[in-house]
Amino acid sequence: MPDQPAQPERRSFLIKAGAAVIGGVVVLPPLGAGLSTLFDPLRRQATASQFVRVTSLNALPDDGSPRQFPVISSREDAWNKFPQVRVGAGYLRKTAPTVVQAIDVVCPHAGCFVNYSPEQQHYLCPCHNSSFALDGAIKDPKSPSPRPLDGLEVEIRNETEIWVKFQNFRAGSHEKVPV
Repeated sequence: MPDQPAQPERRSFLIKAGAAVIGGVVVLPPLGAGLSTLFDPLRRQATASQFVRVTSLNALPDDGSPRQFPVISSREDAWNKFPQVRVGAGYLRKTAPTVVQAIDVVCPHAGCFVNYSPEQQHYLCPCHNSSFALDGAIKDPKSPSPRPLDGLEVEIRNETEIWVKFQNFRAGSHEKVPV
């Protein structure tokens, strides 16, 4: 009598193969959902900075001296959302009755916060003693700062509201590169 393969082995193979297929089908949806959640920040389009209401024209002195204001906005960082938090600050000053200049408070050299000196009427970086004019230009030619202070776009809305397009820029770069 010729040897015939045992029937139980063939049946057990089919049962194991069926179990593997069913197990794979059952695992795919949660695996796909988990990977989708994990890679969600990578799929999102970077949103350009938007205009944020900072203050009103009445809050600025008419003599053109700058005042520092916090920039409050909602922020999204990977999977977390932070509603209405301080995202930065800027110096605002009137250059005409309804024209406002905005300058970021961060020094382009090493990212330190600059201070305004009313006595000397210029901005001073405490990290490397560099000075900047009221318009943000570099005052001292020996300054290690690679560029002037970063200006920010400003809009006047409803005749009195000051809106600023706030964004951070890369420190240490000669070019104004948004980060």
